[in-house]
Amino acid sequence: MDFKVMLTTFAMIFLAELGDKTQLATLSFAAESKSHLSVFVGAACALVFTSLLAVLFGSVLANSIPENVIKLGAGGLFLVLGLWIIISTCLKW
Repeated sequence: MDFKVMLTTFAMIFLAELGDKTQLATLSFAAESKSHLSVFVGAACALVFTSLLAVLFGSVLANSIPENVIKLGAGGLFLVLGLWIIISTCLKW
């Protein structure tokens, strides 16, 4: 196991998830529920499963598409989604 990759991945995902919709939804469920352990286990399992899917699809993509194309595609997708959010928010005003 490559601990440098593991720690880098942990740090980036941890920072990206702080204040994220997922964290806020989990906070909301915990506030409404009397079983905080159930909320924690459900949220943790969901995050583990979505991470598993991302790793599986990422490894398939890495074997069939060059890395630079994946990076450009991911960057383009982030830009498109960001612009879409900005435009849709401005149109609601």
